[in-house]
Amino acid sequence: MQPHCGKRRSIADSPYVNLGELTLIGILFMHLISSPMTQGTQFKFSTVPGFFLQDEPDTDPATFDYVESNFGLILHGEAPLHTQWQKFIQSINELNNLGGESVQYKVLFLGRHGEGVHNVAERRYGTAAWDAYWSLLDGDEYGSWVDARLTDIGRSQARTAFGAWKRQFTEGIPAPQSYYVSPLHRTCETAQITFKGLDMPHTDPFRPMIKELLRETIGEHTCDLRSKASEIRAEFPVYQFEPGFSEDDPLWDAHRRETNEERNVRLAKLLDDIFATDENIILSLTAHSGAITSILEVIGHRAFPLQTGAVIPVVVQAERR
Repeated sequence: MQPHCGKRRSIADSPYVNLGELTLIGILFMHLISSPMTQGTQFKFSTVPGFFLQDEPDTDPATFDYVESNFGLILHGEAPLHTQWQKFIQSINELNNLGGESVQYKVLFLGRHGEGVHNVAERRYGTAAWDAYWSLLDGDEYGSWVDARLTDIGRSQARTAFGAWKRQFTEGIPAPQSYYVSPLHRTCETAQITFKGLDMPHTDPFRPMIKELLRETIGEHTCDLRSKASEIRAEFPVYQFEPGFSEDDPLWDAHRRETNEERNVRLAKLLDDIFATDENIILSLTAHSGAITSILEVIGHRAFPLQTGAVIPVVVQAERR
């Protein structure tokens, strides 16, 4: 379903059972974490902890397995997984019902692209040499990394994500109602492998919306220079482009790298746009390490570096200013 303006709705594409008043909701309102980075946006963003293990300070990002942990869903009691997802859906719907017109809640599934050829090159030369020299080139003797492509391992990681979604959907996970993707090739391909052909709504055909602001840290590194819109369209012909998407890359600068603070502002603007225009509640964003790092910072979530191909779900409160 395509993003559009209108009245917020419940998670219509997912099973819903009224399990009664959840005391968790009252607790969550007391623990909302607000971010100061959203000044100047339409919304004030906060993260709502307590639903996923990735929210917890003792969860180690280096060893965490999103596949084996059901995307990190915190389980309560001995109820079957299907019931646990139903409780989660009910909680999000109730939060939205309680939020009124000025507050909304969405669940963002943030997926990092699979391993790219640039990731391999950075390991080959070391991060210091990569940042100082190699990343500024178009490639090396092993090939090009301009708008870097996935490796075979990266495609395998995307297939792992496909399997994770397939399994969890049979257990009641709410399917994304909107899909967003960075315009860089490695994210477009990761999203295609992950979602195309899944027995879930809006995956056949799979037509995510390409968002310019969802891309990796901009500038200098040629792996982050995007292809022309016509080239992207030729490889992913059913993908949608947001209005105003230009043929050539308007953001990449060969002589200047975007700072982390500037990236945070960019990703806050992206979230502002999505929350202002998309009435859906469950969203998938396929992006990059830097972009996801900034999203987590913008919403006040703890830092949680993702391995290539991994996924982190977050519950976000957006309060209109």
